[in-house]
Amino acid sequence: MVHPLFWITPVASLVALAVAFHFYSSMKKRDEGTFLMKKIAKAVREGAMSYLRQQYKVVGIVFVCLAVFFLVLAFFDLQNHWVPVAFLTGGFFSALAGYVGMKTATYASARTAWAARQSLNDGLQVAFRSGAVMGLTVVGLALLDISAWYLILQAFTDLSGGQKLIFITTTMLTFGMGASCQALFARVGGGIYTKAADVGADLVGKVEAGIPEDDPRNPATIADNVGDNVGDVAGMGADLYESYAGAILSSAALGAAAFAANPSMQEKAVIAPMLIAGVGVFLSVIGIYSVRTKEHSGIQQLLSALGRGTQLSAVLIAAASFLILHGLGLENWHGIAFSVITGLVAGVIIGQVTEYYTSQSYKPTRKISKSATTGPATVIISGLGLGMLSTAVPVLTVAVAIILSYLCANGFQLELSAESLSMGLYGIGIAAVGMLSTLGITLATDAYGPIADNAGGNAEMSGLESEVRQRTDILDALGNTTAATGKGFAIGSAALTALALLASYVEEIRIALVRVAEGAADGMVAIGENFRFTAEQLHGLSLIDFMEIYQVHLMNPSVLAGAFIGAMMTFLFCGLTMNAVGSAAQKMVQEVRRQFRQNPGILEGTSDPDYSRCVHISTIGAQKAMLLPSLLAIATPVLTGLFFGVPGVLGLLAGGLACGFSMAIFMANSGGSWDNAKKFIEEGNYGGKGSEAHSAAVVGDTVGDPFKDTSGPSLNILIKLMSMVAIVMAGLTVSYNLL
Repeated sequence: MVHPLFWITPVASLVALAVAFHFYSSMKKRDEGTFLMKKIAKAVREGAMSYLRQQYKVVGIVFVCLAVFFLVLAFFDLQNHWVPVAFLTGGFFSALAGYVGMKTATYASARTAWAARQSLNDGLQVAFRSGAVMGLTVVGLALLDISAWYLILQAFTDLSGGQKLIFITTTMLTFGMGASCQALFARVGGGIYTKAADVGADLVGKVEAGIPEDDPRNPATIADNVGDNVGDVAGMGADLYESYAGAILSSAALGAAAFAANPSMQEKAVIAPMLIAGVGVFLSVIGIYSVRTKEHSGIQQLLSALGRGTQLSAVLIAAASFLILHGLGLENWHGIAFSVITGLVAGVIIGQVTEYYTSQSYKPTRKISKSATTGPATVIISGLGLGMLSTAVPVLTVAVAIILSYLCANGFQLELSAESLSMGLYGIGIAAVGMLSTLGITLATDAYGPIADNAGGNAEMSGLESEVRQRTDILDALGNTTAATGKGFAIGSAALTALALLASYVEEIRIALVRVAEGAADGMVAIGENFRFTAEQLHGLSLIDFMEIYQVHLMNPSVLAGAFIGAMMTFLFCGLTMNAVGSAAQKMVQEVRRQFRQNPGILEGTSDPDYSRCVHISTIGAQKAMLLPSLLAIATPVLTGLFFGVPGVLGLLAGGLACGFSMAIFMANSGGSWDNAKKFIEEGNYGGKGSEAHSAAVVGDTVGDPFKDTSGPSLNILIKLMSMVAIVMAGLTVSYNLL
């Protein structure tokens, strides 16, 4: 029998999916506009779906190969037998969330542009609630998957006592690898696609030909609009799906370990993160309905409108956390509730800091706009400096959140005992759940961005009135800031989730060692040359014991080697993805130039460009280039484990987390500030559109595109995927390693 309160989670998942379907149906009933608007929207939709089908074919082959590999490991008892199936379901639901979000976005853009003819608020409502389809679909599918696996494993697991829930939660963690793999492919592939098209459209269209953004004469403009959907909708949805699921599952695993000696309290600790996430669904819906604005609002008023919704949901979930944990009767429930609030507050701070550094309403981005008056070099220098400075507050915020959530959960015990450490780590995990508990609305504000961007493009290409374009420009500028804020939020949540996964890895090592001991002729497993344990003895070891047995400390060269490899992976991964964008963008630039050169009628407006050729170039470029960095991220933890063992893997995960988190914040904020610095000039400042300052800012924006939409956002998946791979491959690591 499961705890009666557990059923809140599957009910919440169904409510989320039902409300998402309601918003989708309401959007589809809206008028899509003129014949030309429908034609443009259809071209974008078909391009996006064509790309997604091609990506899913490639990813499907990779998934089948990995599933077969896991089957072989399971056959030789090097892995849990549930892993291959769990891996596939995680990838499937992640892909489904991205598909639903992108399908909605491609239907919503023209309807948003047409709604903007009525009023600014009408356009905002269509775009935001269409974005909410993505947010609610992600949380609905994640909670549905988690609930289903929890019930299945409860029914088919023969273990008893505290070990049953430890087995269930560590098994459930493995479906997170499927979600992480799909998310990385979606983020990297989508990021390469969108930025290759964007760079080609900007450099040749804006700078060389001097035509406006989203001008129908630009051959790359349809590919650019397609890219907004495959990168910022499908990619972001898959990304946050695995963050959300990973935070809940790692917290549940840490809760099972912390209360292993008390089975009645253990189940409450396991379902607590599920309940907080489930209640967060209802409160996110309330926040979504509270978002509205007045006509003639500016960026600041629109930001306040979206902020009102997210902050309302955050305040409500903070209060609800106390009620949930008190109702469960969880030990130290008030301290754990404060851990939840710590995560919530950290998320709000990171979002606000990101907004400050990337919005044209504030001094840092306006300073970059001013630097454009002296050329592109000073724009690049200013943006790089701003990005580096912007890492300070988010990193310190996460550091403080880690310490506070740890201490709140363990009753402020400063002494490092087995019990205080387990409880503290549970607090860190549940702080990540708190940060993501209102994902339904926070992801809505992010997915809103590309919808508004495409709406502006549709309005421009279809020749709508200048007043409509002005309104869509306001919505688009807001979307740039919400997208940057969303990336900061995603990166911050990834840091806490990855830390919780790091602790969960040790529990998976225990399970793997128990499996080896139970399969041995003498019923024992050797760890190094000095330790031999039975399965029963392994169950009695604490996390601190494992750290001592494996000598996980900074004087161990295996740990240091792993840490250096983890830090190196950040730069190697960024280099590969940045070069992939550059290579694909070169082909796009050459193609746009070729069309302008061979068909002068395009610029004269007497003949149509070949949009499909540009879509094809981006699709092929993305598919080819996404494989190497993605497969490298999967292979590195496996190879590190085979060479350096458990200490090396822990060093790898710690080094990758510390370096990757800072680099991701830097890249996302630099790119966002370059983009909005250009927008600020386009509003009429420093000479406005067509000026030398504008051309310099366009160069900065072009450099920032792969920063903020390809390499930066992909890093938060990288640090979680390496943790997930390490967890899934724990059995291989403990059985075979050189050192």
